[in-house]
Amino acid sequence: MRALAHPARIAIVEHLNNTGAVVTATEAAALVDLSPSAISYHLRELAKYGLVEQAPSRGDGRERLWRSTGTGLRIDADQDDPESASARSALVDIFLERDMARARDFIARELTEPEEWRDAGTISSRQLLLTADELRQLNERVGELIEPYLMRTRKSDPPAGARRVHLNYLAFPDE
Repeated sequence: MRALAHPARIAIVEHLNNTGAVVTATEAAALVDLSPSAISYHLRELAKYGLVEQAPSRGDGRERLWRSTGTGLRIDADQDDPESASARSALVDIFLERDMARARDFIARELTEPEEWRDAGTISSRQLLLTADELRQLNERVGELIEPYLMRTRKSDPPAGARRVHLNYLAFPDE
């Protein structure tokens, strides 16, 4: 959790995990509007915690390339340690705020989107009645459904008209 204590690090990890991209500090700096030297520091910190790693060179070996070590994040904490649980909660709040900002941005620009995209997008909330085992099965099936569409695996040959779409899926006990 300490590795993700800076918004730039969250943005970098999110980008690398989602896209599977290999980037230099200069390329990553453009994502978060910081200097390449600041990004170099953040990339080294992320590497120290195992969230990114150096990638093989694209050419002469002078540039330092970075890639993610995974395809997503799971933020766990020692629930018996109040400090750890509090840090996890704060970090999850940051991710939720980022996702809600994306949803608000879509709503703000929705009327400027082409009709086909306005009709295709959705923000919905449903309540289900499930056992813990059913919820686990549902989560697995949703994961299987979205797998073929992940940007990371589809970016090299997307169909005509494909756009980056943010899917925010939350499933948790309500009471």
